[in-house]
Amino acid sequence: MSAIGFELPDDILQVRDGVLAFAEKEVLPRHTANRDLFEDRRKLYAEDGRLCDRAIGLIRDVRMASAEAGFFNMSVPESLGGGGLGMLAYYIAWEALYRACGPHNWLMMYVVSHWAMGPSRILEHFTPEAKERVLAPMMRGETCMSFGLSEPNAGSDAAAIGTKASADGSGWRINGRKIWNTMGPIADYTLIFAVTDAERAASRKGGISAFIVPTNSQGYNVDRVIRMFGNIGGDEAEISFQDMPVEPWQLVGELHQGFATAIYGVSIGRLYNSARAVGTGRWALELALEHVKTRQSFGRALAEYQGVTFPLAECAMELHAAHLMGLNASLLLDQGEQAIKELAMCKAFSVEKGVKAIDQAMQTFGAMGFTNEMGLSEAWQHIRAVNVADGTNEIMRRTIAHRLLSGDVEL
Repeated sequence: MSAIGFELPDDILQVRDGVLAFAEKEVLPRHTANRDLFEDRRKLYAEDGRLCDRAIGLIRDVRMASAEAGFFNMSVPESLGGGGLGMLAYYIAWEALYRACGPHNWLMMYVVSHWAMGPSRILEHFTPEAKERVLAPMMRGETCMSFGLSEPNAGSDAAAIGTKASADGSGWRINGRKIWNTMGPIADYTLIFAVTDAERAASRKGGISAFIVPTNSQGYNVDRVIRMFGNIGGDEAEISFQDMPVEPWQLVGELHQGFATAIYGVSIGRLYNSARAVGTGRWALELALEHVKTRQSFGRALAEYQGVTFPLAECAMELHAAHLMGLNASLLLDQGEQAIKELAMCKAFSVEKGVKAIDQAMQTFGAMGFTNEMGLSEAWQHIRAVNVADGTNEIMRRTIAHRLLSGDVEL
């Protein structure tokens, strides 16, 4: 029985089921076979905090298997050689994967191409040479990229970046620094945003360009792996560039017009994080619901106590609303709308309610909810972090207020 009162396209539901079947066949067995690695972070990460080579190989294997099966590039535009299924399929697939797999089976994060790590619409404006040299192996899942927008002094105000690309003969030299590059420690390429016209950038009328850069380029440095929540390793990097040369084929889109590409990528990220939060929240809620049916306290099942079940019911209400918001925002994007206000609403609401549902599940389990084997604390860390990623919840509210005051008052 569906809780959604409108029909979702059969082809997208079939893809969702196919993605879940793929995860069952290709992801879960890899976690089982490599449990010694995934359950011991001292093995999982090298001394510098980077994922170990064995883990990197497993990630690549999943990407390549999924690309061969037709799922990895399912939402990549047909013009790039992808399936062209769009954002509704993207949202539905990600929500289903996080709900079914939970945080322990994290290789599922590589079943579908993530906008900041692999092929997506933001790469539509690759030059022919970049499509041949960079895109083709990335579409096969052989390589991955990171997204270089945020800087130590330009977080929420992304247009204030200081990294500069100075014209140098037929190309440019890039100098600057980036932070919070997801997959930055192990990426093969980085999509870098740099100022190419300081005057236009200062007046916020363009002046920022995008470049695709191999991470083994001269002058490209991974300065550190950023560790969070007390972990000994991480997926985020701080990187810097010192007179790094880039050639014309590496320019993505029009010169001075790269910020639009960045903003579109962040918009996809807001949809992805909404799906991630809803799926993980539902995973946690379902764990808690099963627990209260069997756990006895003072001679009665926990399910008989309103103090236990009412908070779970509230989480269910909120996750249902978040799910519907995500479906709606996806449909708007597929209809060609920018959905700026709706994406901001969806992202802020979903990640807030997702982390609340996980926290409530932890409370329902008591001390057991904090243990590593439950995975709830890991889930909480992931979704707590995306309350900041791709625009903080405060920035989302700022965006919503701005749109409303500008006349976009349809709700």
